[in-house]
Amino acid sequence: MEKMAGKGLGGEVIGFFLAVAFCIICPEYVSSAQRELGKGSPANTSATASPSGSVDNAIRTGAAVADTPRPTPRTGPYFDLVASKNVTALLGKTAYLNCRVKNLGNKTLNMQVSWVRHRDIHLLTVGRYTYTSDQRFRAIHLPHSEDWTLQIKYPQHRDSGIYECQISTTPHMSHYIHLNVVEPTTEIIGGPELYIDRGSTINLTCVVLYSPEPPAYIFWNHNDAIISYDSPRGGVSVVTEKGETTTSFLLIQQARPADSGTYQCNPSNAQSKSIVVHVLNGEYPAAMQRGGQAFAPTSATHCLVLAACLFLSLS
Repeated sequence: MEKMAGKGLGGEVIGFFLAVAFCIICPEYVSSAQRELGKGSPANTSATASPSGSVDNAIRTGAAVADTPRPTPRTGPYFDLVASKNVTALLGKTAYLNCRVKNLGNKTLNMQVSWVRHRDIHLLTVGRYTYTSDQRFRAIHLPHSEDWTLQIKYPQHRDSGIYECQISTTPHMSHYIHLNVVEPTTEIIGGPELYIDRGSTINLTCVVLYSPEPPAYIFWNHNDAIISYDSPRGGVSVVTEKGETTTSFLLIQQARPADSGTYQCNPSNAQSKSIVVHVLNGEYPAAMQRGGQAFAPTSATHCLVLAACLFLSLS
């Protein structure tokens, strides 16, 4: 028995040393074996548990989205302010004041859209009916339309002011639109008279102000005759710049005495304006009327004479 126990103990010792030597000599095989064993280890439970966590996050995100408040649609009528703006109208040209009411639906049997003039608190229209004796005013509304329009024919300056678009709710709803009736004016810079030397360039500038839209055309007259830009005289041109303020430039090169006279600027949507041009043929008048004021030439000699007289009077 002792021999067998000795053999067993010796075998264990020999086996231990053989295992240590194997680990030292073949470390790559041991590490690969550990990786193979690690595939089935519970350490991967965290990796398999991650999908459930992502699902949970998705549920939480969905809940957050569901909790975000959504805008509630309006239940009653309201004004569309973009389509209901102030109006600038040309004197004598038909004006249209538009009031757009949203979400009125089929409530027109119970609710009406009216127009009231604030200047005298005068009821002008109710629905599609006109309630004024002034025939220049008219209510315009097409079926299934959201626009309630007040038409004013031949507007005058006295028609300028505030107009109220009113919905007959309880309490009533109101939107105010301002009408501005303007009359374009025409000016020629440098008028009413212009003096220019012979051989210079005549440059006349006509400006159209306070016009809600540019004039369709502007033409010039010389002594009541329309100026021809293709005449044998040549050197005549016009440049017109349209915008909020429209400007027309009449250019006449190499001015001559025959170019003297009255020039008239005629816009299509405004009153005409005139200027008198004097082309000087080398002469220099003793006095010129420029804007109603006398203009006389002076020279250095005159100044010296006046200075000498002043010195003698003081000495």
